[in-house]
Amino acid sequence: MSMSDPLGDMLTRIRNAQARKLASVTTPASNLRANVLEVLLKEGYIRSYERTEAAPGMSEIRIE
Repeated sequence: MSMSDPLGDMLTRIRNAQARKLASVTTPASNLRANVLEVLLKEGYIRSYERTEAAPGMSEIRIE
């Protein structure tokens, strides 16, 4: 999977998870992604998100 478009990748993951009726999905963490998720949260498109540590020094964001 190409990471040349990190926002497109994150939005595709959210769309795919919704289509499969999954309650949550994870994506690699970044400040840019967190800022976009904050807007999506305020606008009511997502329920919540949280930053977690997937492995030492490697964080991800769990989106519901």
